[in-house]
Amino acid sequence: MAILTIVYLIFDPAKSAWFPRCPFLVLTGLKCPGCGSQRVIHSLLNGDIASAWHCNALLVASLPIIFLYCYAELTRTHHPALYNRLNSIAAIRSTFVIIMSWWVARNIFGW
Repeated sequence: MAILTIVYLIFDPAKSAWFPRCPFLVLTGLKCPGCGSQRVIHSLLNGDIASAWHCNALLVASLPIIFLYCYAELTRTHHPALYNRLNSIAAIRSTFVIIMSWWVARNIFGW
């Protein structure tokens, strides 16, 4: 993990040919919900929040929730109510709707 962090800190995925490209984008010309994630990681590691937001706003906005999910997973025996609430059917469906809405909106509005 440390090695990947260093690689993403030093090398810009937008300028390095050896970073993988999104197969969905390459095949269709449309952005998937995760397009820009590698550039987000690089930008955040270099302290450029505006650039990260520009690459994938949903991912940047979701970081606190992602950290909450990680915390719930690591402490699920101590906090089962939190774990169960975050992994409920309602939470899963909400996440699905948000991601699908982002997918459609970013291709319609060019985000």
